[in-house]
Amino acid sequence: MSKVRVIVVGAGSRGDIYSNFATIHPDRMKVVGVADPRKFARTKLQQRHNIDNENVFEDWESMAGREKFADAALICTPDRLHKDPAVAFAQRGYHILLEKPMATTPEDCTAIVSACTGSGVMLSVGHVLRYDPTIHRIKELIEEGAIGDVIHIQHFEPVGFYHFAHSFVRGNWRNEAESSFALLAKSCHDIDLIHHWAGARRCVKVSSFGSVSHFNKANKPADAGDRCLDCPIEPQCPYSAKKIYLDAVKQGHSGWPVSVICPNSYPDIESVTEALRSGPYGRCVYQCDNDVCTNQVVNMEFEGGVTAAFSMVAFTEKLCQRQTTIYGSKGELSYDGNGVRVFDFLTQSSTKHRPHSDVPAFGMNGHGGADYHLMNAFISAVATNDPSLICSGPEETLLSHLLVFEAERSRLQGQVVHCGADHGKQQGT
Repeated sequence: MSKVRVIVVGAGSRGDIYSNFATIHPDRMKVVGVADPRKFARTKLQQRHNIDNENVFEDWESMAGREKFADAALICTPDRLHKDPAVAFAQRGYHILLEKPMATTPEDCTAIVSACTGSGVMLSVGHVLRYDPTIHRIKELIEEGAIGDVIHIQHFEPVGFYHFAHSFVRGNWRNEAESSFALLAKSCHDIDLIHHWAGARRCVKVSSFGSVSHFNKANKPADAGDRCLDCPIEPQCPYSAKKIYLDAVKQGHSGWPVSVICPNSYPDIESVTEALRSGPYGRCVYQCDNDVCTNQVVNMEFEGGVTAAFSMVAFTEKLCQRQTTIYGSKGELSYDGNGVRVFDFLTQSSTKHRPHSDVPAFGMNGHGGADYHLMNAFISAVATNDPSLICSGPEETLLSHLLVFEAERSRLQGQVVHCGADHGKQQGT
């Protein structure tokens, strides 16, 4: 396969991770350009990948204004800044890897897909869980008839108490007006998986309920301060920023989530202390401007009577270790992050499946190695001009995103939404 040249649009956490593929496989991928308004972020990638100065940009518009100088663009900008660069680079002829969610409105998602298909370029959306070998094996077992006809899918996402506080109370995804609603930002992965496991069936009805629980001013302890560094009851608070960030650095941890709170420097005790003193991650969790759901349920009915139920909860010990049970006419399939178990009704015996994931031990082992497999599939697809290698392509990903928007509409309107053929109209309640 020929070496694929890529540009990175947005050099934050995801752009940094995806670009690591070039470090692992320098014979297959080369990063030749980067755009990011933050000098530290873009300089970090420039130095790692030896990018020419002329290909380093403060904004993506300047990069898109150049003649095409790479094969593919990795779009890893904030959620609300996905649509314009994705459309612009697609129209320039770049194949697109777009971090999830695709965009924050149905119209923008549709525009991205139209731009990519109209320009004849490939689109891969960062639904990394689709590339998890275990998730892939679940789909294979369903298609092999291991549990007969799928009847019901039960899926649960435990976000993790400190993860939610980091990302959705203090962090970038805390406020819908600045990012997007929680079901889209965090759980479009999960709705996509349910949609995937349900097969070619269309979702016909959806209902959803959820709210902001606990993280509000009404629950702030009487003696609590506005910042953890100055709070007299900080030692008794499980959401203490000192515990989550400062203690981690003191123990030698400089990766996520500590790396996120120091966007302009490497995290050490001094820089983290300053970030907690003056930045958003040092705020009391009961004194933030968060408005996204901490807990949400989504119920779905697909064609043929297949039902599905999804739950997302912030207040959990486990961190994003999804749990799934798929009930079939001939058996039951369960998954808890430690392999897949299939129970056969006829023989009343169970079989365990533990797919092997061959992932380098450094740089891209996030999401159980799925980060690596996503990039491997995308770079292979571009190198061989074979879009079938992409598991999260434009049409199916658009449908699952539209289902997320319908579910949130149901929550906001307090009624069952009947999905039209295009998932775009409510036909009754």
